[in-house]
Amino acid sequence: MTVTEENITNEEKRSLSFVEQIVEQDLAEGKNGGRIQTRFPPEPNGYLHIGHAKAIAIDFGVARKYGGVCNLRMDDTNPQKEDTEYVEAIKKDIEWLGFKWNNIYYASDYFQQLWDLAVELIKEGKAYVDEQTSEEIRQQKGTPTQPGIESPYRNRPVEESLALFEEMNSGRMEPGKMVLRAKIDMANPNMHFRDPIMYRVLNMPHWRTGNKWNAYPMYDYTHGQCDYWEGVTHSLCTLEFVSHRPLYDLFVDWAKQAAHDDQPLDDNRPRQTEFNKLNLTHILLSKRNLLILVKEGIVNGWDDPRMPTICGFRRRGYSPEGILSFIDKIGYTKFDALNQMSLFESAVRDDLNKRALRVSAVINPVKLVITNFPEGKTEVYTAINNPENEADGTHEIEFSRELWIEREDFMEDAPKKFLRLGPGKQVRLKNSYIIQCPENIEDCVVKNEDGEIVEIHAELIPETKTGEANCNMKIKGKTIHWVSCNHCLEAEVRNYDRLWMVENPRDAVAAYSEEHDGVRGIEAMRPFLNPNSLEIKKAYVEKWLETRKPMDYLQFQRVGYYNVDPDSTPSHLVFNRTVQLTDTWKKMSGK
Repeated sequence: MTVTEENITNEEKRSLSFVEQIVEQDLAEGKNGGRIQTRFPPEPNGYLHIGHAKAIAIDFGVARKYGGVCNLRMDDTNPQKEDTEYVEAIKKDIEWLGFKWNNIYYASDYFQQLWDLAVELIKEGKAYVDEQTSEEIRQQKGTPTQPGIESPYRNRPVEESLALFEEMNSGRMEPGKMVLRAKIDMANPNMHFRDPIMYRVLNMPHWRTGNKWNAYPMYDYTHGQCDYWEGVTHSLCTLEFVSHRPLYDLFVDWAKQAAHDDQPLDDNRPRQTEFNKLNLTHILLSKRNLLILVKEGIVNGWDDPRMPTICGFRRRGYSPEGILSFIDKIGYTKFDALNQMSLFESAVRDDLNKRALRVSAVINPVKLVITNFPEGKTEVYTAINNPENEADGTHEIEFSRELWIEREDFMEDAPKKFLRLGPGKQVRLKNSYIIQCPENIEDCVVKNEDGEIVEIHAELIPETKTGEANCNMKIKGKTIHWVSCNHCLEAEVRNYDRLWMVENPRDAVAAYSEEHDGVRGIEAMRPFLNPNSLEIKKAYVEKWLETRKPMDYLQFQRVGYYNVDPDSTPSHLVFNRTVQLTDTWKKMSGK
């Protein structure tokens, strides 16, 4: 695809992210032969979180928009932490978000090429085997304002480094005893240039390559070469890699020189461009932190709906369209920001409002008896499934003498501004009649021995039935929802809330650790975890919901957005609260 200044309108320019502007400029200049090729390179050492969704959206989105290719490449250079379980989960998450890779590659596909290149670099005097400990190497790195100290092994003979490098992969060398380092510049102000480590010894089998390798390449050495060999044109990554970019380019230069590639490098190289991470309030990211929550039993696995993993949001009922809409709203910039969780939830509400089926579910039930409706009689009404989408159709609901309503919809001593049920008050039952409670409280309620209301009495006003010609009676009371006691199903409702009580858990945990003698892990996290992040309730729902499938999007009218949990069965319905209808956290904080 060719992009020129003439066919890019001013409006399009304003709506483009800076990444897309760079891509369009490169296309206009004919770089990389006018090709666009990106890649998404996750490490399969855990489940993807919401931050990865932003990277997925730009990597795959740019390729899709400009007629290019986006490949999936697993960065599987550390067999200590990687597993096929994570590989399959990553693929599922990408597909669920609506993207598909052109090819799937693995860093391990290039282990032999990377090894051969390392051997060539040793021969050229650009790499050497170092026998210092990791602590000694760290101490000799210097600081950004002070040069580092050269390793005593930096100028060892090439033949010696070659022999030791082979020994590093023999399986006989103790891990940590030797590393292969690039020989660059120990005085360079960029710390990444101070003889970075290229290989380390692990002495363990790889889940794809078996026992062939015992020494494994480091990320900085691996990444650029894989991009170069695959033909990547635009390597898109987050801002922490800005300082890595010169090293990325240098390793690509070395790989090109070793391959005796005569094409002009400036027009035929992968170009690294960095964008800001997705940071959200009330969320703690990083696979290490998430793994702690899983192992300590704070959550019920990686797909727990309180987890910020993509599979956790999927199980909670977030739609891929809602997630991508939020990412599009916050955009891509060159500076990090902390985005409000409320903005994310608002984007999800906007999307679910278009796709969620409307149903009635009573979460905190109390019985309502319509005293002037005959016992044994049933009326059947037609309910619209989704007023935003006529194609979603309708379903039937039953009305009878005894109904379940929300306990919060009745108040025994109700103030004038309380527009729901109470002695003498009127409300409309959704899709049904206007009803009124008796003026006398003794006629209005039945209580148990503990003084708890177990039954509310009211009468319907016959001429007010919804849909009939003379049903236009005006009242001050609200419309409330209900389900028929004889035509409903009992269900388990899991009301999920934010896992973290503080806006910035990362800073809070770090400060707590510093104040308490370096305590780490779950002990540093526990003070900030929300003890009420999950509330399990018994509820009554419309019988029609037994036909719904796992992951279906629902709006429990007047309650919140929910979905059908994968644990749900026809005999035991389970629903997860996705998000409330309004931002209750904003109200609590007074903002």
